[in-house]
Amino acid sequence: MNRIIISTALFLISITLVAQNKSQSDDEIYFRSQTKTIASDKFAGRKPLTKYENLTINYIADEFSKLGLKPGNGDSFFQKVPLLDTQTRAKKGITVKGNRGSFNLKEREDFVVWSPQRKKNIDLSNEQFVFVGFGINAPEYNHNDYEGLDVKGKIVVALVNDPGFYDVNRFRGHNMTYYGRWIYKFEEASRQGADGVLVIHDSKPASYGWNVVQNSWFGHNLELVSDKSNEDKVKFKGWITKDKANELFKSAGTSYDELFNKALDKDFKAIALNAKANIHLKNDYIFGNSNNIAAVLPGTDLKDEYVVYTAHWDHFGIGKPINGDSIYNGASDNASGVAALLSVARKFTNLPDKPRRSILFLSVTAEEAVLLGSEYYVNHPLIPLSKTAANINFDGTAPKGHGSKVFIGAKGDSETDLYVESAAAAQSKQVTWSNDDTRGGYFRSDHFSFVKAGIPVVIAGSVPDDSSSFLKRNTYHQPSDEYQDSWNVDGALEDINLSVGIGLGIANADKFPEWNKSAVYKRIY
Repeated sequence: MNRIIISTALFLISITLVAQNKSQSDDEIYFRSQTKTIASDKFAGRKPLTKYENLTINYIADEFSKLGLKPGNGDSFFQKVPLLDTQTRAKKGITVKGNRGSFNLKEREDFVVWSPQRKKNIDLSNEQFVFVGFGINAPEYNHNDYEGLDVKGKIVVALVNDPGFYDVNRFRGHNMTYYGRWIYKFEEASRQGADGVLVIHDSKPASYGWNVVQNSWFGHNLELVSDKSNEDKVKFKGWITKDKANELFKSAGTSYDELFNKALDKDFKAIALNAKANIHLKNDYIFGNSNNIAAVLPGTDLKDEYVVYTAHWDHFGIGKPINGDSIYNGASDNASGVAALLSVARKFTNLPDKPRRSILFLSVTAEEAVLLGSEYYVNHPLIPLSKTAANINFDGTAPKGHGSKVFIGAKGDSETDLYVESAAAAQSKQVTWSNDDTRGGYFRSDHFSFVKAGIPVVIAGSVPDDSSSFLKRNTYHQPSDEYQDSWNVDGALEDINLSVGIGLGIANADKFPEWNKSAVYKRIY
């Protein structure tokens, strides 16, 4: 990218941000109002495939329309996303029989499982457990926990995260790889032909407590509907507590600590355990269409090319009461992100000059079910991916106080860094970054669907000077994630302006930002 383009982008960004600062109070009123409304009990936690989905998506579409945006899917603001909704229950828990004793695992308390299969009843009898270490097959790291192993008809048990969490000299050290994600472990177990897979929950490497597992997966679970019958997938997948995994291993004549230490050995080989299980699952399922919401601000001379802003509208709906509250409002996650998306759209529509490229504002469904709405979009794009310059995503935008620094995630992956640096400079902020992403945040929000499709992304936001302005960790995926008038949103407003500047720079540049040669993912066209 040449210096002239960067200088021009910085000039445009500076003008835009100065103009926006004059109406800061209006910006705050609008952002707070949208966050409060979308997180209200009226929308009952915005669960996909419920009556509250229709309320939510119609509200967001109406807000896009009020801003003067055009429908993003022909004459419609909606893109249907076909989903399979399953509710799996273990009829009598899980009975484990080992050569050192037998015991029963209690559903929700000790384990959480669900099935992607389109069957009402799933019965597994006398199935053997196999400990597969981290459950990873990564040729580029010369690591294969499944080497020489046939797990067909067996239940694999895997550790969460990847070896780099414990040994900085392995994989990418504390910068978690996709191999550390629980969803990868399910995918690999399915490819290996296992009947079932259990990931051992450990709060530190997982980055959240067992209560998050319970609230996120014990209930209705969603999958994208494919042309296949889902028979090629594992019969069940799920989580088991670390304590109960230890009890399982002890019943087989070993222990968690012993197997964990073996798994850290570079020469680890999977271990067939002297323990088996009888599992009987009742599986209720339905098919339904959820919706992404798409709105467009047409560009000028490059209007057939796009910058895509995203934020997921869904949360967990109505669930198990905690302290008398059963509505999982998802105010921070992600009513605040949708409010930020609407705020950015509002700012773009008020610009004196429209951007050269068009802007697609996309509020996606089923992010909480592993990025399903954004995955569906990149597989069924409303605009060609080859015409998509970059993605800018909002997730958990508030609460956040003022920050004097801007954090760049995945710094060095693409030329989008240059636009972040320019926008940060326009706010008189320093840029910072980290190679210590132990929680795998890079893989946990909708931008990652665009990454996998080869689209450069922007992962950037202010770092609050006062860390207490962040949402408390114990509200994550809890009913207590509710909007509060006392929230500090200064940093959120700064991030909205930052994102406008970044997007405007990309929209007006002469060429798309490119992947750097060192990046793991590159544009695939």
